[in-house]
Amino acid sequence: MSVRQQKRRPPAIAQAEPDPSLKALAAFLERHCRTIALALILIGSVRIVATYTVFNHVFDEPAHIACGMEWLSQGSYRYETQHPPLARVAAALGPYLAGIRSQGTPPGSVLSMYTEGNAILSRDGRYDRTLALARLGILPFYWIACLVVYAWGKWYFNPSVAVVSVFLFSFLPPVLAHAGLATTDMAVAAFLGAAFLAALVWVERPTAFDAVLFGAATGLAALSKSSSLVFFPAIVIVALAWYCADERPGVRSVAVAVKQWIPTFGLAVITGFLLIWAGYRFSFGAVGFANLRLPAPEFYSGIQAVMQHNAEGHPTYLLGQRSHSGFWYFYPVVLAVKTPLAFLLLLAAGVVFQFRKALPFRRAWLPLAFAAGILAVALTSRINIGVRHILPVYIGFSVLAGAAAVRLLEMARTERWIRHVLLLLLLWFAGSSLWSHPDYLPYFNELAGSEPEKILVDSDLDWGQDVKRLVSRLRQAGASEVAFSPFLQGDLGEQLGLPRMLPVDALAPSPGWNAVSLSLWKQRRLGLYDEYPQVKLWPDRIETEPERVGKGILLWYFPPTGIPGR
Repeated sequence: MSVRQQKRRPPAIAQAEPDPSLKALAAFLERHCRTIALALILIGSVRIVATYTVFNHVFDEPAHIACGMEWLSQGSYRYETQHPPLARVAAALGPYLAGIRSQGTPPGSVLSMYTEGNAILSRDGRYDRTLALARLGILPFYWIACLVVYAWGKWYFNPSVAVVSVFLFSFLPPVLAHAGLATTDMAVAAFLGAAFLAALVWVERPTAFDAVLFGAATGLAALSKSSSLVFFPAIVIVALAWYCADERPGVRSVAVAVKQWIPTFGLAVITGFLLIWAGYRFSFGAVGFANLRLPAPEFYSGIQAVMQHNAEGHPTYLLGQRSHSGFWYFYPVVLAVKTPLAFLLLLAAGVVFQFRKALPFRRAWLPLAFAAGILAVALTSRINIGVRHILPVYIGFSVLAGAAAVRLLEMARTERWIRHVLLLLLLWFAGSSLWSHPDYLPYFNELAGSEPEKILVDSDLDWGQDVKRLVSRLRQAGASEVAFSPFLQGDLGEQLGLPRMLPVDALAPSPGWNAVSLSLWKQRRLGLYDEYPQVKLWPDRIETEPERVGKGILLWYFPPTGIPGR
């Protein structure tokens, strides 16, 4: 080659040097993974506890507290068996230890447990304290769920993934919301995740100890919420199908594995059975589906109640439409608008990495299979209420999104633009979570716009949690009465100091103050849910802009003369 040709030759492109600071960050996460994870769980716990006295009880809390208190103080479980007792007992434990007992409301109808629960909350005039004690009983389930995410990330990926996954999970507004309420949703999220993780460990290492852990976690999931009884088999089926399609195991290898599992599988079944039976205080009696007497008859009646509920359907609202049989696309829409967008983008990156086999980890498909099994069941459900019914998906999603974030961090060592994108996503996610405090329950991402009630209501937006805020606003205005039908059970005057409530006319507002629950307006049509569907309600017709109280209540004031619609 001539000297002239050498001069004309374009210079070689210099390879980017790995950024040592990012390598140091990864090493820091590896070394201090436990400390950082515990700090994140503590931060989340503080944020949850800080909401206890901001919001009054939501619609379902009195019922759960009543059933749990009956179990503790009466030794029976008669108010309602549709939900198992574990989370309910946990919710009632704090009030019980504070000296409160069942208030004697006889079980006779569905309303009995709400009456009893509200009597417990009103006992001794210490409403806020009793409610906070009940909610505190759910906090350990949040801790367990975070530990499941951490263990999954560490055992099947690496410590960095474990830490980032806990960060993502512990900052999710839907998780923080339902970890702060005396309901059953956080418990099933924790133990459904624990049951699947324990099953994975047992499959790989079928010792007696791991079988007992598997059985215990599965039994606790069944005691948390009846939905686990369909979610868990669906998760297992999806995982097995995925494994067979991906690994294509031979018949002989499958037979060898099954032979190894059989001796301890029975131990897992016995452990789960005994734990469920203990959850029903070792009761024994007749079951409704056959002429038999079996252990824990309440467990079987609960399953029947859930099946009947699903067959009958439930009032549902989605994208301006009402239904009593649900929408197949309800939960995909819920996830799209109730999950922070930055989290969804990280999750999408994890899905892409998984299918491209780009994740340098053992089993990146497992958290995806876990969430897919839950969603497969949810798509067929006729009970479409809110994100809380599929809350466990966030355990699998968080692990996969955390793995994607760590993978992007590794790529960012040589690609500067990836570093900026990753930093932007993490800051956007953390900022949206912190900015939403304390309104984690009605959190919607940017896709929902300023009027999320056009998309969803009920426990995704207005579960009755803002009545205490309404009381404060009416007191500030000097109001002595308000036309209002709350999406809530209870003596709200005694419990919260709500002024005298006037009956609501769905067709025209009353003179003075008018408050409207978004759930009762959009989903139940202010009492006209099953009647006159063609008639427009007065909030749909008037042009006067309301004041938004919290996230779930709209407030108007109309002078005695010139009332719209009258």
